[in-house]
Amino acid sequence: MLNLRLLGLTSTLVTCALVAQAQQTATIRGRITTSDGNPAEAVTVGLKGRSQGAITNSQGEYVIERVRDGQYTVVISAVGLKGEEKAVTVSGGQATAVDFMLTENTQQLKEVVISGNRTNKFNRSASVDVGKMPLSNLENPQVYATVGKELLTEQLVFSVDDATRNAPGVQKMWEPTGRSGDGGSFYASRGFVVSSQLRNGVAGGVTNTIDAANLEKLEVIKGPSATLYGSALTSYGGLLNRVTKKPYEQFGGEAAVAAGSYGFHRASVDVNTPLNADKTLAFRLNGAYTYEDNFQNAGYTGFAKDVAIAPSLQFKPSDRLTINLDAEVYRSTNVGKQLIYLYFLDKVDNFGFSRADQAPLDYRQSYQGPGLTQDSRSTNLFGQVRYRISPSFTSTTYLSSSRSYSEGNGAYFYLASDIALGRGTTPGVSSLIRADQSTQDSRRQTYQVQQLFNGDFQVGNLRNRVVFGLDFLRLDSDIEFFGGTIDTVQINVPGTDYRSFNKGVVDAKYAAQAPGRYPVTTKVNTYSAFVSDVLNLTDQLSVLAALRVDRYDNKGGILYSPVEAYQQTAVSPKFGLVYQPVKDRIAVFANYQNSFNNQNSSYINAERQSFVTKPERANQAEAGVKLDAAAGRLSATVSYYDIRVQNILRPLYTVTNPDNTTLTISAQDGTQWSRGTELSLTANPLPGLNVVGGFAYNYSKFVNTNENVNGRRPNTASSPYLANAWVSYRQPEGPLKGLGLGFGGNYASENKILNSVSQGVFTLPSYTVLNASAFYDLPHYRFSVKADNLANEHYWIGYTTFNAQKLRSIIGSVAYKF
Repeated sequence: MLNLRLLGLTSTLVTCALVAQAQQTATIRGRITTSDGNPAEAVTVGLKGRSQGAITNSQGEYVIERVRDGQYTVVISAVGLKGEEKAVTVSGGQATAVDFMLTENTQQLKEVVISGNRTNKFNRSASVDVGKMPLSNLENPQVYATVGKELLTEQLVFSVDDATRNAPGVQKMWEPTGRSGDGGSFYASRGFVVSSQLRNGVAGGVTNTIDAANLEKLEVIKGPSATLYGSALTSYGGLLNRVTKKPYEQFGGEAAVAAGSYGFHRASVDVNTPLNADKTLAFRLNGAYTYEDNFQNAGYTGFAKDVAIAPSLQFKPSDRLTINLDAEVYRSTNVGKQLIYLYFLDKVDNFGFSRADQAPLDYRQSYQGPGLTQDSRSTNLFGQVRYRISPSFTSTTYLSSSRSYSEGNGAYFYLASDIALGRGTTPGVSSLIRADQSTQDSRRQTYQVQQLFNGDFQVGNLRNRVVFGLDFLRLDSDIEFFGGTIDTVQINVPGTDYRSFNKGVVDAKYAAQAPGRYPVTTKVNTYSAFVSDVLNLTDQLSVLAALRVDRYDNKGGILYSPVEAYQQTAVSPKFGLVYQPVKDRIAVFANYQNSFNNQNSSYINAERQSFVTKPERANQAEAGVKLDAAAGRLSATVSYYDIRVQNILRPLYTVTNPDNTTLTISAQDGTQWSRGTELSLTANPLPGLNVVGGFAYNYSKFVNTNENVNGRRPNTASSPYLANAWVSYRQPEGPLKGLGLGFGGNYASENKILNSVSQGVFTLPSYTVLNASAFYDLPHYRFSVKADNLANEHYWIGYTTFNAQKLRSIIGSVAYKF
């Protein structure tokens, strides 16, 4: 029935497309030259506020086709340079000519980017958020990867989770749990766990799957980054920053529907409109509704129903003042993905196997019954006021409020050996422990106020780009976890009723026996000041110096057990160096970056004296090369990094006092070492052909830490080897213009999710997941289909857990653009 409905809808839209194309249209054509009279090749030209655009050929010529009668603004812009635009009127289907002469000469022209198509359309060569100032990638000594909406559209990506598969060195580790406070997905980067808690450079928390409906681009910023972002929302491996769509001056947008495997269906909308005649006030609304069954016993025990609404308002009363107000509202009802733990009182040797693909579990089986659902909500409100004080100085004020809520069940499972359960002495697993961790009226609130002052000025012959920031962040948790073990069920026994673990049984268990409760009621304020300066010593050599001072004020409360109030002050420096042997083409860079983790507890040292722990610290040294060549057709970064985490607390031994009490002797001198190399590449070797790829190798181990893990790779460090690739071709000209195909995938090597002396080593096998898409992108319609996990690969993700991933799925989509 669903396929028939899609067929009918597709037929209707195709008919509309043919009628629309029959209407009278014209072309806008022209030629772009540089100031020294040479043609400007590979310049992107577009119609302001619309998706129509073109790219100049080797003679500097461009043609924008199928333009309806009306008034337009043809616009070009260059990264770091002054943009240009010209008004044009199209009437009576007559061709119109619009020429440009750039103020830059051929040598100065690096890359022109506009709101239409791009030559290297997957490359984003500049960022405002990464360095808290406008910097091109070549000027920034830090490594980051950007995944833009063009790639997401081509791959039919609907979530941030799926967007991360295009970021080199990033691996999804945990499915979203929906819990308030920490319910989003967890990833690994450079050997450390990372979550998505930032939006447009400031706090923007989530509790569940993050919809991509409002995503302009995803920035994955690598390495410890506390100097500009603090430590509360980042990790030693870096951070994920979601850059959202903004209102613009013209009416436009698109509506789309999609449907496919496992009951998947989705409807989304993106509408933008000016609200006054002067077009100084504009409103944009992005939204999506998504439903999908779990591939394990699809449609019976597992599902996810998500709603995302993201309104945004932009007011520009003058050329100097811009005010943005926007929100994100997420609502989700779902059954959690099936997380399998390895029983913490057990040993791998007792299992009789040491890999996930050897476990006696049915890949397609759900080991729970209906009703174990959870409601998750998050509401994020944002305000930004940007005022240009002078041509050289700008003030930006951010206000952010994030509220998350969850209530309901969270099923999870333990594999336990027969030996650990007292059912024999022979290694083997014949049972699964089934448990629940619920939340009840659990809430977390995050407030952030950030003030930035940016400057771009000369001191003598030296160019300074400076940002000075003041930041206040408050994390207020009021979370109630409760639950426990529900039952133990036999596996691989015919006739076993796995649906006996359900809502009614869990509620009856809690009524008969009070569940264990684990509240989190901590409240933390962080007051920060930071400054960063990029100083150009010459046109080709620049240095970066930055410093942050954090005052951490933990008000105390309960974090599963009582936490005393305490304050700490931490300083985080950052240094960078960039040398461009070929200006605007090749950059050799190096950086030192720092981050920290506040902690304050009393322990006993080897001299039987009490000591208070210091902040744990991570220091990174990194060097590499960045490339932006062939008029923007080739962009690449290769780097080597070395991260040392110091001040790790470790227990040394236990002593027995005369009164038979025990005392744990500890030291805060442990170290974790993470080093590796990363490569990222985007390229446009031929017209219409685009390539995105990446490779990462990470070596991590504990040094001088607890003997149970000393010298071993942390079980949170993910797979040592990761690779991603995507190759696509879109017909650039002719009657089939806009028709394209894409193919790619991800590789991950083996991942040790248990790695200790006490328990042994348990491994998730390596995997290669292949994906493909096909699309036909017309001026007003886009028809797309994708196939994820083409080879139907069985694979697992996790750390300390393993979670089977979705098998082959096929989804089709139809979008109408207006």
